[in-house]
Amino acid sequence: MSDIDTRGNAWLTPPSAYLASRPSTFSVPARPASRYLPMRDGCRLAADIYVPQPLPGQAAPRTFPTVVIFTPYYRRFRLSGAGAEPSPNTAKYRDAFVPRGYAVVVVDVRGTGASFGTRDALRSPTERDDYYEVAEWIAGQPWSNGKIGSTGISYLGAAACFLASTGHPAVKAIAPLFSVSDIYSEQLYPGGMLSKVWVEAYDELMLALDQDRRDLVAGFPYFDDPRFAGPERCDEDVDGTLVAAAIAEHRNNFTLADLAPEFAFRDGAAFHDASLDSGSCSPYRYLDGIAPDVSVYSISGWYDGGGYANGAITRFLSLPSNDSRLLLGPWDHGARTNVSPWRHHAASDFPLLGEVLRFFDHHLLGLPTGLEREARVHYHSIHDDRWQPADTWPPAPDATRLYLAGDGTLADTPAPAPTEVRVQVSFDWTTGRQTRYERLGALNIEDYYADWGRREAALPHFDSAPLASPLAIAGHVVAHLRVASSQPDAALFVYLSEVEANGTVRYITEGMLRASHRKLEPCPAEYRTTWPYRAHRRAEAELLTPGAAVPLTFALLPVAWTLAAGSRLRVSVAGADRGHFPPVPLGRPPLLTLTMGGGEGCHLDVPVADPAAGPADDPAGGR
Repeated sequence: MSDIDTRGNAWLTPPSAYLASRPSTFSVPARPASRYLPMRDGCRLAADIYVPQPLPGQAAPRTFPTVVIFTPYYRRFRLSGAGAEPSPNTAKYRDAFVPRGYAVVVVDVRGTGASFGTRDALRSPTERDDYYEVAEWIAGQPWSNGKIGSTGISYLGAAACFLASTGHPAVKAIAPLFSVSDIYSEQLYPGGMLSKVWVEAYDELMLALDQDRRDLVAGFPYFDDPRFAGPERCDEDVDGTLVAAAIAEHRNNFTLADLAPEFAFRDGAAFHDASLDSGSCSPYRYLDGIAPDVSVYSISGWYDGGGYANGAITRFLSLPSNDSRLLLGPWDHGARTNVSPWRHHAASDFPLLGEVLRFFDHHLLGLPTGLEREARVHYHSIHDDRWQPADTWPPAPDATRLYLAGDGTLADTPAPAPTEVRVQVSFDWTTGRQTRYERLGALNIEDYYADWGRREAALPHFDSAPLASPLAIAGHVVAHLRVASSQPDAALFVYLSEVEANGTVRYITEGMLRASHRKLEPCPAEYRTTWPYRAHRRAEAELLTPGAAVPLTFALLPVAWTLAAGSRLRVSVAGADRGHFPPVPLGRPPLLTLTMGGGEGCHLDVPVADPAAGPADDPAGGR
């Protein structure tokens, strides 16, 4: 099985077909022009500029649209030997766009690479102001046609959102890839609990890069080439004096481990600056600055960290006046891996940047792409390995309610009388080291949750009857639990699995909530959801009364997954995930009591699509 774009016929013109129709008509310069761009406060940012070069015998236009990339991961490495790619973080964008008529500008953000300055937070307001000035500089260059787009994975994609929100009139299209909208709920504190792997690994990576610690850089697979010799100089820095001075300034950078505790609640702010909270570093805070004429293509994957897919979906929902599009695939963070356990090989076959190219061609070059005839949403369903089109999200308008029962079953009707299931939490239980969270720590994972059956066996679980026909889930499964805890706080984790007819247990998705963060409220306009929303404000946190049952409602991370006929749907419950989240409460593993049956018992609302709704496969790619 594969994630190739012709499975399912979701596109009138599949991305691979469009890419084949767009041959390269320019070449990439042998090396970019590189210079410092002065900011309003005197800080200098290092930038590489790639202007398309005409192929032999061809004439080139005088001006080009520009794709700008903002990165904290080095725009380019200095090399100590030949043969290495000096831009492992950004070369894919250079090679996708420059040969097809786009100038590409890559900028080391403030406090990173060869740029001067310090970082005071993760994508701080100061950095956002820099993006406006860079756009102003680009728009004034003789090779610029006055139109700017931006894209990139993770930090780079969120930076594209920041750029669009500045309101610079030259910015016309952005394609944020695998990037957050709200760093609190999607990145730092999913369910109100600190994401330990991400915080620890991020600080290690940024220490290695920002301070040019080559001994530490080698520990990250993405940057482990021994020929990498620190950030590349700008052309004016002949002897390396400037880059050395910039690196010295980086020693004053913030660390996420120091800042994260001050953001323990969404309204928590840095003590030294009340205006600096998690929202200040989050694209959703500035969403109303994105003008209606700016087109946005949000792209993510089902195993994209602890909530990045939520970021893509809410961005799509929150920009109803824009040409807003959404692509969700069977991918981990950055689409390094096709996460389906049934795939033929780990690498993705989907031409991701071909789809982004078509989007930019439509909005920046004005080419006749046919994009306006395509569905606004495309998503991939795991196990049946089909792409599906939709015009809205979620694609499944109805939900099937399934009830957990005291005998370990999952049924479509509740038991008439309530019963209780007791779960003694073990803080030693873990989902392992091949999870969606390790990938955020810059590790390459090829086989996700490969040992899931063994790990999940230690949890209480509830199974449906074998399915008479395929069951297609598409969207957010919502858990409604009624729980009492022996302690004044607790963590709840709910896992969804497919138990195949042969007994193999496959991880599908998960959701989590710290019980003291249980208060719900309507979502705000800048962060629209179709799943339960909570503000995570400090004043609304409420401890439990030990022994008293309370309702806990929360969404699992979104997914599209089609269970096969003969399989069973399994729901498992845990109270901890060692290595990924701190235990709740510290040192006091609670005894949880779950109420089953009756009118208020534990149940799930499962968004079920029609697995037969999509058209049959057509290798020619028509729909």
